[in-house]
Amino acid sequence: MNPKESLDGELNAAFLYRVVAEREPEPRRKRLFEELARDAEAQAELWRGGGAGLADPASPFHPSFRARLVALMVRIFGPRRMTHALTAMKVRGMSVYRSAGYRGAITTAGASALPSEHDEVGEHHQEGLSAGSLRAAVFGINDGLISNVGLILGVAGAGTGNATILLAGVAGLLAGAFSMAAGEYISVRSQREMYEHQINLERAELAEYPEEEADELAQIYEAHGMDRAQARATAGQIINDPKRALDELTRTELGLNPGDLGSPWVAAGVSFFAFAVGATIPLAPFLFIAGDRALNVAIAASAIGLFSAGAATSLFTGRSAVRAGLRMLAIGGAAGALTYGIGGLLGVNL
Repeated sequence: MNPKESLDGELNAAFLYRVVAEREPEPRRKRLFEELARDAEAQAELWRGGGAGLADPASPFHPSFRARLVALMVRIFGPRRMTHALTAMKVRGMSVYRSAGYRGAITTAGASALPSEHDEVGEHHQEGLSAGSLRAAVFGINDGLISNVGLILGVAGAGTGNATILLAGVAGLLAGAFSMAAGEYISVRSQREMYEHQINLERAELAEYPEEEADELAQIYEAHGMDRAQARATAGQIINDPKRALDELTRTELGLNPGDLGSPWVAAGVSFFAFAVGATIPLAPFLFIAGDRALNVAIAASAIGLFSAGAATSLFTGRSAVRAGLRMLAIGGAAGALTYGIGGLLGVNL
């Protein structure tokens, strides 16, 4: 990476750190991202001082389009739901939103490491759109687009009329969307049932053997560097609050985050909608345009859609948006050309 890219990376990261800090209500996390922003700005100053031809320190910095887009999504959805995109932008500290990494990491600070009432706000049983759901939506659009492009071009290659193409496209959209939704529902439901089973076992053990659970929790705190007396006092304080105790045991002993128990219905709905959106792109021209022109418009719309959908995946991979868009366009184009050719062969033979 050349100095200019390093400088821009640090400045974009600092910009995003401050956006995350603005949207973060928990004081400790807010301070973390504010400190990371200052560190990134200090690193940028080092690059300015040591790199020839870099931007004048007096000139205003304008975040990149990708950084502004991610910042907008963070402001809309919150940082927890945008962890994949933020990580791809080299924003550090996202582990505070994952599993037990933040709340379960006990330090010698003792009581300051305890979960606060503020921590629990919005952290439990989130049924809304998660980071995984946003990522799945982008890739679901890709799936629907490539799937229906192949189907529609295959039917068109067979020499059928627009009515048949439209019927096949609608059938492909519905079949694919329902299949994706059903698969995602079963996957998330199964994972959620496993999590709930583990949490219920922990709840039963906590009710039956609270002293033993306190001992286990104290041992975990000791393993993280807390002295024995303080570990036992801290564990005893937590065990006295059953709700907080279950949350802490779930995170520290099981490594599970109750906030990660996504809704299977939300997952199914996101998958259905995303696939349907992608599948509609090559299908829509046949609803409004007659004759061969509909196919030409569908191909053009699909090419634009494939490039855009591929570029959108760069939000989660950190790769070049243009390269990702061209790659998706090449994959979709190859699939469409192949199915069109096969459709033509079948049409002649049939």
